[in-house]
Amino acid sequence: MKAPTLENEFAKLTLLDLSNYEKLLQIAQQDKLVQYSPSKIDTHDDLKSYVQTAVDGYYHKTTIPFIVFDKTKNAYAGCTRFMNMDWNNKVLEIGATWIGREFQGTALNKNMKFLMLQYAFETLNFEKVEFRIDERNIGSRKGVEKIGATLEGIMRQNVYLLDGFKRNTCCYGILKEEWKRIKETVFRGF
Repeated sequence: MKAPTLENEFAKLTLLDLSNYEKLLQIAQQDKLVQYSPSKIDTHDDLKSYVQTAVDGYYHKTTIPFIVFDKTKNAYAGCTRFMNMDWNNKVLEIGATWIGREFQGTALNKNMKFLMLQYAFETLNFEKVEFRIDERNIGSRKGVEKIGATLEGIMRQNVYLLDGFKRNTCCYGILKEEWKRIKETVFRGF
């Protein structure tokens, strides 16, 4: 599987690997950037291990990790990935997304999601894209709701976080047959 480059006038997503992850170290060290995540990324070694896990998944065709470049700010912003790729059932998850505070609340995240959804449905021909979000992460939940994802349920106490808290995870989804309408309404002009 050749790694895609997903790009428009706002964002460029390229393969995240051990050759470029250090460009994200300063962002990964921002306080509470991944407070709802089970991943530790705030030291060089932790970030390298996090990326190595993503790269391993890429070689096993279960993930495609991306480093995110904000073209309007001319700066690396964070990362995201296709994960839990189930090729038999045509379902994948968009997750492990974090971007620096200075990029939050801009058009970057919506552009990232558009590029990824378009690629998942129109190139990979997946039939469903899922998002799994900590129940308490209201900002991320509202973000995926704004792009047309439907709350399908809440998995109770299914993931331990670094502080030992066991979170509830909200499961959202977009079906392939919903994509055309979402693309024409939510992403009109993209």
